Amino acid sequence: MQTQTNHKQMIEELKALLSAEQVVTNEEALYDASADRYKKYAKTKKALNVPAPIAIVYPLATEDVKSILMFCNENDINVIPRSGKTGTEGGLENWKETSIVVDGSKMNEIINIDTYNMQATVQTGVKLQKLEDELRKLGYTTGHSPQSKPVAQLGGLVATRSIGQFSTLYGAIEDMVVGLECVFPEGQVSKIKNVPRRSGGPDIRHIAIGNEGALCYITEVTVKIFKYMPENNEFHGYLIKDVETGIKILREVMVNGFRPSVARVYSEEDARQHFEHFYKDKCVLIFTTEGPAGIVKATNEGILEAVEKFKDGVIEKVDSSLIETWFNHLNWDESRIQKEIQDMIDHNSHDGFTTEVSADWDSIVKIYNNVMARIKNEFDRVEDLTMLGGHSSHSYLNGTNMYFVYNYTINCAPEDELRVYHHPIHEIIIEETLKLGGSMCHHHGIGKYRSEWTKDEHGSAYYMLEKLKEAFDPKGIMNHGTIFPQPNEVKKYIRS
Repeated sequence: MQTQTNHKQMIEELKALLSAEQVVTNEEALYDASADRYKKYAKTKKALNVPAPIAIVYPLATEDVKSILMFCNENDINVIPRSGKTGTEGGLENWKETSIVVDGSKMNEIINIDTYNMQATVQTGVKLQKLEDELRKLGYTTGHSPQSKPVAQLGGLVATRSIGQFSTLYGAIEDMVVGLECVFPEGQVSKIKNVPRRSGGPDIRHIAIGNEGALCYITEVTVKIFKYMPENNEFHGYLIKDVETGIKILREVMVNGFRPSVARVYSEEDARQHFEHFYKDKCVLIFTTEGPAGIVKATNEGILEAVEKFKDGVIEKVDSSLIETWFNHLNWDESRIQKEIQDMIDHNSHDGFTTEVSADWDSIVKIYNNVMARIKNEFDRVEDLTMLGGHSSHSYLNGTNMYFVYNYTINCAPEDELRVYHHPIHEIIIEETLKLGGSMCHHHGIGKYRSEWTKDEHGSAYYMLEKLKEAFDPKGIMNHGTIFPQPNEVKKYIRS
């Protein structure tokens, strides 16, 4: 009773600090805010096993964010920063009895598009699609295109160190961020100026980029923009005999200095759910090239040379129009999210769970093969798997990623789904990746559902991460359980 009284008082004080319209306490909204897409099955079955936040607060400006964080810091209220709601690793899940969600979606102004200096500045809640649409009118693009583009917001994308489907050419979000503004729990507003580069000590942008709301709240972002030349786009597709052949071709293209916007290889199982109309039970290799005509021409030639070098593993070329059509329908919007949820309810199944990792060229195929073997031999619900495969979709000079994908029929209570199915598979993938020196989290972040391996991921460098938390969030009010391991909560909400 005392806790409820305290919560009511806190809510009233928040309303007085802001306005009544900015503080939402609707029961249905609070339930929805208890967890992100990670627990969508349990959520739709009304079986979430985590506490609801006491309120969702909508700041309208940086000063609001400052006031909210200072209030929460003074009153020991856990803050869950939210901007876009497209997180997948439990970063928005609530593990505290006294928490508020601070939603930046009403801070949605495009502040400036500067085509001469090739950058755009936006508030945290601007949807990526909105910014992209405005840029396209002017002949420009962000170059950032995650599948969540229609609903994802810039602040959330930066906070989770997002990556897009064209990353091999344009880079990931950390390569695009020029400057930003963020607020720390003690009320400090820090604005990092927009310059092309500087040698002024450590790159402090990276305190905020990827912090997942565990250190600060991002309120404003400036990103690079690029000229948009779709008239030069070309698409390449091949059926190949195995994943290893595809990885060798990806490596050949990258180490020779070419940068296709898309460079992917799919296992047979993963190819089936994307390319059923042409994959013929084979692995699929695809490339997209874009940019100035001369660069596209050279990149196309580089791809053809790489394919020719490993032609013994190439079965046949795919009609480029089939690749273009598939790619044009890859992104999902709110209606697609709802359909996915409804399918889960109707069929008691989960399609599209993923664990994405990265490693050097020498290790990535070993990781893939080791993971496939262990899951098939050790996972005690293997008969419920309806798909187990993977694809590489983001490549670099010195390595690539592997996006493990697994679907399954759910034969357990909704609240036990992650413990019974996802987490054991997740754990195998992470263990095999860390054994070979790879990263357990290529682009979805740590959230709460990989936090038990944060120390293993960073090793002796965890000291540096830990000191950031101590310095910038000494009272620990920012997104409790995200990134930084909390063994008791992991045991309670994940492994129990």
